[in-house]
Amino acid sequence: MAVANRQNQALEIIFTNRCPVGAAVCYNIRGGVAEPGPTRLSATQDLVSSNLTTTSTRLSNGPTNCRAMFARFLFCYTIRMSWAAKRRFFILLIVGAVAVAFMTTVGIAAFYDAPSCTDGVQNQNEAGVDCGGACQYLCTADMQPPTVLFTKVLGFGTGRTDVVASIENKNIAAAAKSVPYTITLYGPDQSIIQRVRGNIDLPPGASVPVFVPGIISGQQKVAKAFLDIVSSAPRWFVMRADARVVPIVASITKGGTVSNPRIEAVLTNPSIITLTNLSAIVLVRDVKGEIIAVSSTLVPSIYSQSQATATFTWNDAFPGIPASLEVVPIVPLK
Repeated sequence: MAVANRQNQALEIIFTNRCPVGAAVCYNIRGGVAEPGPTRLSATQDLVSSNLTTTSTRLSNGPTNCRAMFARFLFCYTIRMSWAAKRRFFILLIVGAVAVAFMTTVGIAAFYDAPSCTDGVQNQNEAGVDCGGACQYLCTADMQPPTVLFTKVLGFGTGRTDVVASIENKNIAAAAKSVPYTITLYGPDQSIIQRVRGNIDLPPGASVPVFVPGIISGQQKVAKAFLDIVSSAPRWFVMRADARVVPIVASITKGGTVSNPRIEAVLTNPSIITLTNLSAIVLVRDVKGEIIAVSSTLVPSIYSQSQATATFTWNDAFPGIPASLEVVPIVPLK
C-alpha cells in the first residue's frame, strides 16, 4: 500500500495486485505528516479504532476481491478520544436513531394508507378494483347480472297502483344484499308518472318476488311499469349454501267474501330458533297463469318447531277467477 497527499488529512489507500487477507494499516496524522499506526484488521472488521477520531479516507483501484473485502472500510481515526467524548458520541448516536425511528413511524402513520378492499384501487391480490382475491366481494364482471322475469301493474281505479315483479339470481354460489332497484310507471303516451326505489336481497340461484303496494298515480292511467337494476349495483359475495331458515308453507286456504277476499297460510318453523317479524307475499293467478292479485303480511313470530298463520286480505274483488295461490316467505340474507 502507499499513502498519497500527506500534507492533507485526506488519505488514499491504493491496493496493489496482491492484497494480504486480514491485513490493513491505519495512518495517524501528526503535524500534517502521516505515520503508520499499529492497527491490523481481519477481513470482516471495519478500519476503525474506537479510541480515535476521524479524517477522510477512501479506497480506489484495488483488485475486485480487495475492494469487496474492505467494502466496510470507511474511516481511519487519527486523534485519541476521551472516555467522556466516547460516551457522549454513543448517547447522541442512540438518541438520533430513536428520533429517526420515531419520525419514520409518524410519517408512515400520517401518509401511508395500507391496501384495503374499500380504497378504490386494485392492489393486494385483488382481481379487480376492491373485488376478488383477499376481498369479501366478488368482481361484478365475473357474475351474471340479476334478471327481471316480469313486472306487472295491478290497478284498482282509485289513484293507487300496486306493482309486482320477480327477480332471478342465476349465480348458484353467490348472493347480494340490499340490491337497489327502481320501478318506473309509464302512462299510455310513454310519459313517466312515478318512480319508486327500494332494495332487495338476492339469495344464490333463486327467484325473489318484489311487491310494492299503493304507489300514488293520481288521476293518470298507468299503462305499464318496468323494474330496473343497474348491473354494477349488486355487491356479490360467495354463498355456496343458504344458511337462512325459511318457514315451510304447510297449507293455503281461501275464504272471505267476493268483495273482500281472504287467504290464510299456515307456516311451519322447522328450526330450533324463534323466527320474528317474518314477511310473506301471496300471488293469486288465474287459469292462464297470469297474476291477478297480490298481497303481503307480517307474521310477528313463529316459535321453534311450531306453526303460525299468515293472513292476507283485500278490500276489492279479484278481477278474475283465482285458480292457484302461491305464498312466498321473505327471509333476509344473513
